Amino acid sequence: VDRVGPLSRRIRDAPPRGTVGVVEIDVRGEPFHVVVEGEGDPVLLLHGFPDSAALWRHQIPALVAAGHRVIAPDLRGFGASPRPVEVELYRMTSLVADVVAILDALGVERTAMAGHDWGSSLGWAFAAFVPQRVTRYAALSVGHPNGYLASMRQRQLSWYMLWFLFEGVAEEALPRDDWALLRDWFGTAVDLERYEADLARPGALTAALNWYRAN
Repeated sequence: VDRVGPLSRRIRDAPPRGTVGVVEIDVRGEPFHVVVEGEGDPVLLLHGFPDSAALWRHQIPALVAAGHRVIAPDLRGFGASPRPVEVELYRMTSLVADVVAILDALGVERTAMAGHDWGSSLGWAFAAFVPQRVTRYAALSVGHPNGYLASMRQRQLSWYMLWFLFEGVAEEALPRDDWALLRDWFGTAVDLERYEADLARPGALTAALNWYRAN
């Protein structure tokens, strides 16, 4: 374990129990930004679009206080984790492999898990592909993939998914006029300014949209 910053460590072997703060984990040759705090039974938290591990900033201390070791990664394409341009690297099988690599690097065999938005979809896939790694799962906002788009009402509400598939269109429209469309879409979201700052970084908006384009 080598220091790489005031709140971060680079993981080469499994870190000691109780590691607190942000760690950088080598995930299949790429450095992923992961919050690891607390001791006890592990809980894995998976964020969605257009977020990062910062989504869980209120839940992490509560879970730590309840006696858990919390693991909250910036998933591929988000936050401080890699933002590759290749759409195929965002396929669900690749995203599941990322999570497996994170747990392996931290020495975690089985974990409880919660996911929100795309993190929910990833959680469903993770629980299906590697059920032996999951003790329990809470899906927030997104139901099981087999039923999510079953109703016409949900298809109407998910109109943006189709729009996101056209490369370059959302990249041009969303940032226009100081992110006016994003602001109108998200309304009074508490984290709106953080979303704008994150998505404005080079390659970040396309990386986030690649989750839709790959899946």
